[in-house]
Amino acid sequence: CSVFSTSGYHNGMDCVSDAALADLKRDIQLWSRELGFDAIGVSEAELGEAGPALQRWLGRGWHGEMNFMARHADERTDPQLLVPSVFRIISVRLNYWRETACSADTVLGNPRKAYIARYALGRDYHRPMRRKLQRLADLITESIGSFVYRAFVDSAPVMEKPLGQKAGIGWMGKHTNLIHPVDGSWFFLGELYTDLPLPVDQPHVDHCGSCTRCAEECPTNALDTPYQLDARLCIAYLTIEHKSSIPEALRPMIGNRIFGCD
Repeated sequence: CSVFSTSGYHNGMDCVSDAALADLKRDIQLWSRELGFDAIGVSEAELGEAGPALQRWLGRGWHGEMNFMARHADERTDPQLLVPSVFRIISVRLNYWRETACSADTVLGNPRKAYIARYALGRDYHRPMRRKLQRLADLITESIGSFVYRAFVDSAPVMEKPLGQKAGIGWMGKHTNLIHPVDGSWFFLGELYTDLPLPVDQPHVDHCGSCTRCAEECPTNALDTPYQLDARLCIAYLTIEHKSSIPEALRPMIGNRIFGCD
């Protein structure tokens, strides 16, 4: 009982040693790097204060026309409603910063050009990243046998940013995105919900301190409340999710941004 059975994984692995679980986690970390992920962490399948915070945000109406945020709030705040047997969540980061892209200031300063958020300049990330997560699950299966899992890449009501902070791959900044002291916020997030009793990582510590640069840079004042985003003022929301006319008062602030905001 000190190692995994090759005949398949079964939940309730009381007989599997902590050392075997630690070895499996190290293997998962190695495989994730080989697959191209830039960071990986493991968290428990519960969200703590993030759930009530979401309900308060919805109660203010700051989600605007994104009715799906309220419609699937329960699944967001309780991972077991998506995967009933989930026990641990593996969170991954995939960086998308491109050194070859034109500087934001250059494009934003040219009224003859249209600005597109940097994450959308390359190939759509959803399917390639989903395939990487599936391959990671396949490698785990090859190692220990079958287990319960489900992969998510912006494809279901998952609170990926709070989960990422709990998994130690970044912290929730005052701009409401996950941020890392070296890589900033220039990365995609994905999750593998599993029933594996893996050792968890320590949550990432908040390093925002007294910094307010994100709020100062936001042209529409969507970030005036630290750690809260008023989507009704958010350029990314207005140019992507908002289906009706953009309020005239906000149009000069948006400038030549036509898709998203970095």
